[in-house]
Amino acid sequence: MIALFEEFAAWLARPWMFMSSGLRAPGAWRALRAMLALHLVVLLLVLLPLLGLWQNVMGLPSPEAFDKVSKATLVPFVVLLAPVAEELAFRGWLTGRVRALWLVGCALVAAVFLAMVSLHVYEVPASFAVLGMGLVAPAGWWRLRGRGVVPGFERAFPVLVWLSIIVFGLSHLSNYPKFSWALLPMVLPQLWAGMTLSYTRMRIGIFGSMLIHAAANGLSLGLALLGV
Repeated sequence: MIALFEEFAAWLARPWMFMSSGLRAPGAWRALRAMLALHLVVLLLVLLPLLGLWQNVMGLPSPEAFDKVSKATLVPFVVLLAPVAEELAFRGWLTGRVRALWLVGCALVAAVFLAMVSLHVYEVPASFAVLGMGLVAPAGWWRLRGRGVVPGFERAFPVLVWLSIIVFGLSHLSNYPKFSWALLPMVLPQLWAGMTLSYTRMRIGIFGSMLIHAAANGLSLGLALLGV
């Protein structure tokens, strides 16, 4: 799999668009296992030990991501729901197709209306607007089927990939009770995940990145529950 890792390194240096092979393609599962192994080796043998030392030296708190979920729903949320939702939100649109970007736009609009509901700003109409987006989004997705890549997307692709990786990593600062600049290195595992998952999503497909994401989350959950 040396050629795969070399391609991964070159892709990170300047991401390019290519057609995903899908999990049924010859060698897809082998490539998936290799990317999962690479992801976990760097995570377990490099990032987590170094960040454990950083956390102890700086006296940083532990993340509270798992504390926000009840024990009854912990495993399905962390291992199933979170990987699917995060892959769709952060990497589902990397194909640049019109209907994929349509769903992202609808999700952003719905998020604004949900924020209005939580802040009690025009709460009733905002609630109806959220429900409306639940109908408009799939209708538009169906209507836009067969449309190609948005013009200019491929040219902006390298910037968009790295922007999605950085936003994905920084979004996990919300797992901590209070922000501190010293916490920035603590999201290096998520930044690394963004790199491996973005490449896997483009090379194999969204289901491939979901599987790696789920496996990594399951391992992290297991270590957290064991107190490691």
